[in-house]
Amino acid sequence: MTSKKYPLRQLFLAGTTLLLTAWSCFLFVPGLNTSRTTTRLTVHRGTGFRSLLAELHRNGSISHTWPTLLTATLVPKLHNIKPGRYLIPPGMSNFGLLYYLHAHHQDEVRVTLPEGLDIGKVAHILSQNLDLDSARFMATVSDRKWLARHGIEADNAEGYLFPGTYNFAWASTPEEAAGFLVGQFRHFYTDRLQKMAAQEGLGETELLTLASIVEAETPLDAEKSLVASVYLNRLKKNMRLQADPTVQYALGGAARRLYYKDLAADSPYNTYRHNGLPPGPICNPGAASILAVLTPAQSSFIYFVATGNGGHYFAGSLTEHQANIKTYKMALRNRQPGLE
Repeated sequence: MTSKKYPLRQLFLAGTTLLLTAWSCFLFVPGLNTSRTTTRLTVHRGTGFRSLLAELHRNGSISHTWPTLLTATLVPKLHNIKPGRYLIPPGMSNFGLLYYLHAHHQDEVRVTLPEGLDIGKVAHILSQNLDLDSARFMATVSDRKWLARHGIEADNAEGYLFPGTYNFAWASTPEEAAGFLVGQFRHFYTDRLQKMAAQEGLGETELLTLASIVEAETPLDAEKSLVASVYLNRLKKNMRLQADPTVQYALGGAARRLYYKDLAADSPYNTYRHNGLPPGPICNPGAASILAVLTPAQSSFIYFVATGNGGHYFAGSLTEHQANIKTYKMALRNRQPGLE
């Protein structure tokens, strides 16, 4: 009896060894099913595992899908592959390929958001650089629950998306990208700055609203504090701000030359028709514009007009302002064609 069982045991062990060897080949032997050259893979959010395998086969990363599928069946956690962009090294095993995709850090993209963009332009830039839908981003930054979670009392996150150059995960969700930008503002807006704003009688949204107007009026950091002083002086005198950028915001669309009829636009953002600040920011201001509102120049200016060369003339009286307007118009007439 013993002599008959021994060969059966050997046969069983040999079969088991053969099976384990075959499985090991499927799992761990490099290059059996994978490309000999570097390949690229893009995984979008919501892509199913079988669709991912089909893409790996389509782009030449694997010769057949079934060995890779068998590998994932034997090691189920390898089904979990994050959205991202992957540069796949050549000659990997089936297990090595899936583990690489499973464990690899998400691809990052460096994105610059200049000062003065509104939320629509921010959404556009992010959607051009990340795997992110601009419409979903716009919906996110206007969602009341999301706003409440980030301590924003306004109707949307306009003004809170802090400009700068940042590294984003390519597969960032709208919630993650917008939350990161609000977090950058929170980091900048320290307790000291909050106290300074309170001393000026400005709440958070009011500060950002005024800073956004300053941002929209001038790209020159050197004169931002002067522009801020003009608007603060007007507010103290109960004068209307009469800020052209607020009318542009009310009209919507691309920035263009304003006409007198535009100044009659029926909008709470039209500071030619309504006293005080508009309901909220008109763009996302940078640090220099926010600090300009908190530390304005000590001036008696209540008017300013463009010089025609990038800066502005400032005036404390209407007579002086009208003279500056004449100077500006003369500069426009004397400007050579093509210099604008």
